[in-house]
Amino acid sequence: MAKRDYYQILDVAKGASEADIKKAYRRLAMKYHPDRNPGDAEAEEQFKEAKEAYEILSDAQKRAVYDQHGHDGMEAMRQGGGPGGADFGDIFGEVFGDIFGGGRRGGRAQVFRGADLRYELELELAQAVFGYTTEVEIPRLMECETCHGSGCAKGASPVTCEQCQGSGQMRISQGFFQLQQPCNKCRGTGRIIKNPCDTCLGQGRVRRTRKLSVKVPAGVATGDRIRLAGEGEAGRNGGPPGDLYIEMNVKPHPIFEREGDDLSCEVPISFATAVLGGSVNVPTLEGEVSIKIPTETQSGRVFRLRDKGVKPVRGGSRGDLFCRVVVETPVNLSSEQRDLLRRFDESLRGDGQGHTPREEGFFEGVKRFFSAGD
Repeated sequence: MAKRDYYQILDVAKGASEADIKKAYRRLAMKYHPDRNPGDAEAEEQFKEAKEAYEILSDAQKRAVYDQHGHDGMEAMRQGGGPGGADFGDIFGEVFGDIFGGGRRGGRAQVFRGADLRYELELELAQAVFGYTTEVEIPRLMECETCHGSGCAKGASPVTCEQCQGSGQMRISQGFFQLQQPCNKCRGTGRIIKNPCDTCLGQGRVRRTRKLSVKVPAGVATGDRIRLAGEGEAGRNGGPPGDLYIEMNVKPHPIFEREGDDLSCEVPISFATAVLGGSVNVPTLEGEVSIKIPTETQSGRVFRLRDKGVKPVRGGSRGDLFCRVVVETPVNLSSEQRDLLRRFDESLRGDGQGHTPREEGFFEGVKRFFSAGD
């Protein structure tokens, strides 16, 4: 099955801004998150699809490749940089220069920037709203401590590749086109290691797990990222390390829903409280507060609690909390209670005071609708 276009998945135009792409992803993430759709395989697949699309389109370099080469370009990037694989920067280096970490040309060994890494950090809503500090363990390729990245055994040095003269590149002519691809003898490094290091087996890098402290600022949302410079994988041939991107994923909350910097929740109230008025305690992320319910409050009325929402991560005024009251229908009534309720209803309908204006207005509208058709 062919992969769908990333822009189509997020329902954004090809020239959409970073903010539009983030907004579209957040909307889909909230809608299809597995915690909100337990057991729904289709929703889970749509969530993964949206996540993959956002990962590509939110990265300027990956997006540039995708816009020009589509999914084939992404596959080339994924295959590049692996053991024995061709580096994507080598294949398209003539077009993109050093964008993807392609190294120096002209007879000297190339250096390659280490790969960027991505780590998904799951947060509770309160942690995202107020900030959070935690430790994460990141498995990554690090410079070999034995050979200090050279890949050679102690006392040995790499030699220049005779086939590519140290450039790491081979040119191949195909008709009118001349393609450049990594040298198959030195695998694009421009060097041959004849006496490899026993620790890294000539790779110059070893896989290790590093523990890092991550400080999450207050106000982050799903899709936001923190960049830790130089905490990605080690470069090759003395190249600089990549970066680590910590991507936020805020889990759904059992009470509150978030929309931008505002929060909302439903507050059930009794029929008597709705009619007679009173006070009810409502939850906030900082504890309970009391709100006054006026007499004759209708179900669905929204009460606004200012500054009880989210403070924007980039500064500005704090959002609000919107509490929507829902009048709860009594259940498990006794015979006596049912009888009292019937008599109460009869008294309302019998005195002609119009106690249920919405109901009466609805049925009047129905009568006018059918009368107009006669």
